[in-house]
Amino acid sequence: MFDHKKIEEKWKKKWSESELYKTSENQDKPKQYILDMFPYPSGEGLHVGHPKGYIATDIVSRMRMMQGFNVLHPMGWDAFGLPAENYALKTKTHPKTAVKKNIEHFKQQLEKIGFTYDWSREINTTDPKYYRWTQWCFLQMFKKGLAYESYEPINWCPSCKTGLANEDLEGGRCERCDSEIERKPMRQWVIKITEYAEQLLQDIKQLTEWEDSIKDMQRAWIGRSEGTLVKFPISNFKFSIEVFTTRLDTIYGCTYVVLAPEHELISTLLPEIKNQKEVQKYIEHTKKKTDLLRTGIQKEKTGIRLEGVSALNPFTQEEIPVFIADYVLGSYGTGAVMAVPAHDERDFSFAKKYNLPIRKTITPPALAVFPRNANDIAAGAAHELRVESECYTLEGDLVNSDHYSGVSSQKAREKMTEWLTQQGIGEKKVTYRLRDWVFSRQRYWGEPIPIIHCETCGPVGVPEDQLPVLLPEIEHYEPTGTGESPLAAITEWVTIPCPSCKGPGKRETNTMPQWAGSSWYYLRYCDPDNIKTLIDQKKETYWLPVDLYVGGAEHATRHLIYARFWHKFLKSIGVVSTDEPFKRLYHVGLIMGEDNRKMSKRWGNVINPDEIIGRFGADTLRMYEMFMGPFSNSTSWSTDGLVGVRRFLERVDNWFSELKNIKSQPNPSLHKTIQKVTDDIENFHFNTAVSTLMIFVNETRTKELSKEDASSFIKLLAPFCPFLAEELYERLGNQGSIFTSTWPVADKNLLQDAHITLVIQINSKVRETLTVDVNISKEDALALAKNCEIGKKWLDGKNIKNVIFVPKKLLNIITD
Repeated sequence: MFDHKKIEEKWKKKWSESELYKTSENQDKPKQYILDMFPYPSGEGLHVGHPKGYIATDIVSRMRMMQGFNVLHPMGWDAFGLPAENYALKTKTHPKTAVKKNIEHFKQQLEKIGFTYDWSREINTTDPKYYRWTQWCFLQMFKKGLAYESYEPINWCPSCKTGLANEDLEGGRCERCDSEIERKPMRQWVIKITEYAEQLLQDIKQLTEWEDSIKDMQRAWIGRSEGTLVKFPISNFKFSIEVFTTRLDTIYGCTYVVLAPEHELISTLLPEIKNQKEVQKYIEHTKKKTDLLRTGIQKEKTGIRLEGVSALNPFTQEEIPVFIADYVLGSYGTGAVMAVPAHDERDFSFAKKYNLPIRKTITPPALAVFPRNANDIAAGAAHELRVESECYTLEGDLVNSDHYSGVSSQKAREKMTEWLTQQGIGEKKVTYRLRDWVFSRQRYWGEPIPIIHCETCGPVGVPEDQLPVLLPEIEHYEPTGTGESPLAAITEWVTIPCPSCKGPGKRETNTMPQWAGSSWYYLRYCDPDNIKTLIDQKKETYWLPVDLYVGGAEHATRHLIYARFWHKFLKSIGVVSTDEPFKRLYHVGLIMGEDNRKMSKRWGNVINPDEIIGRFGADTLRMYEMFMGPFSNSTSWSTDGLVGVRRFLERVDNWFSELKNIKSQPNPSLHKTIQKVTDDIENFHFNTAVSTLMIFVNETRTKELSKEDASSFIKLLAPFCPFLAEELYERLGNQGSIFTSTWPVADKNLLQDAHITLVIQINSKVRETLTVDVNISKEDALALAKNCEIGKKWLDGKNIKNVIFVPKKLLNIITD
């Protein structure tokens, strides 16, 4: 009887007493740093979908231990931020109390599953000993000019009552509460992540062991565009409208200019605008719309002309109208576009609606020359008609473009940019979709930003020897919704002398986003108790980069970009030595409910791992989650599948209870299993590794097995089922933990099949297949072919002209 409860309690106690999973500081051994994206302890506990990635890293960690590596496999808690605070508000508890309680529950659940975590290195982002160094990092960015105050419109969530970064939005809505965001001018701290945009983009080339899909998402989010910055002078005014365009070749077709409603030039131009009230009403209306709503392809384009204001096309000197329109965003590019309706779909829709000129300046290359035959004439006429009903957005050759007509789009852009540069009214420019990181949250539960505001000195960094700036404990922490953090009301905490001039000062009352603490946490696991520096240089050099990092794909454009940026900044100031923090990355596929929907209380399909472990055992849970399907694929939970895995483990337990020790002899099947399971774990093919183990048991358990071979098999099973493996390993008479033993290595000589299937062809037609020795010679194969029944039928009395022999594959006999 496989008594999983008794076995689990026994081995958990032994592992704890022996400190089996405590990471060694011995740097003479090769290392493996294996990391999970640490969880938010924001709810009531884990469901069965959460441990999937943790089980995978644990399997790799256990194999690496047995392969002789010094393994660092830590765990901690991402406990600051909106998830934790919102949960505390919902349950009417203080965030500190809620977080502590949730962490205790999470930890109990994780310990039941039997992970190799070194809990002596446990970190918590809300621990002052930890966030002291988060604040220290911010101060270094502040000193380097990367952290700055801004008063521009930001994404404001009216439900969470805080500002959000672009990365916190999903489809223009708050990714936490799904509320539509508003654009709201507000004082906030911003991190100049765009300074590292090119480096973040170029260094993706170094991430050779990342999944292509994740790298593609990073490239798209950074969004590099090469183009031209063009100045459109405003008639009878000293200002110009700066426009960034990737299609300068179309500028002769520019018939109007559009500003974003929030463009800073509008307030400057206001005295010249004749329809001020109309314009201001439109601007106020736009503030209520999300960026997604404003820029949707299917959305009807709206705008309003700035009466009394016009711009000059720098190439034609033509006066063209200036509009504001909500489909142009102030946060993208320069917040202004040159509108070319003949060659841009949004501009085309807008021009048709407001009856603006549509001037074709690009034509497909074959149509740029004078038509020479009826087909060309017909094609040209069709194109002319299309421009009236739709726009031509591809490149081609220029027409109606003065002396640039007949020139290709690419060549025209080069020549036009050169001319603009010579005139001092434009230049070649690279822009990015990536925006600077809005770093302030108008909430309580976050790291205090270590800045003191002084009327004389401006923003001043808190002296490093005064870190951490502790988050004060307050009874009421509800968000105010006014744009001020609840901390602003704590006068005795806010009021403080300026560190520079000693005059009156006030602490910064906004807090950091939850992404701050998670952007560098992987470093602290290497040196969690250091009070002198963020990480010891020798330990950093030994442990970094992280060899394997596993987590959700939803973090590809948030956490991973922030962490890569943070790492590159720390390298620039000498804290770390590597270009990239994470060498190898895998994303984990979701485990859906049995109803094929995402597990949620809303659907009532959440499955508690505690209940599964209690009924079936931790080993069953571990092996089943790896057997469900390819690791990165989403799969649905099946209790029937779980029962099948449990039965398999019971068969293994029964087999080893009856096992007789025989003399060791070569076992090709075992060595093929060793090679396959090892390769599959290396490549994250856990489902096929489990399948291979099952096949071996089904084929072998009716046969006798030596103690050595039985021990080797149990070692292969151990990463998946550590409790049962330890028990069976001990039952075989082995001393010590199986995880201090050596991982089996396949004998290459036994990987070859003793026999193969040889295809027999006669005159290139397959006539027979024969099971033969793997090393059979051409002569022996021919003799077998002649003497078999089919050979006699087709070869007797025939003259053999040629024999073609492909070792281990086929024999082709050619006759007259």
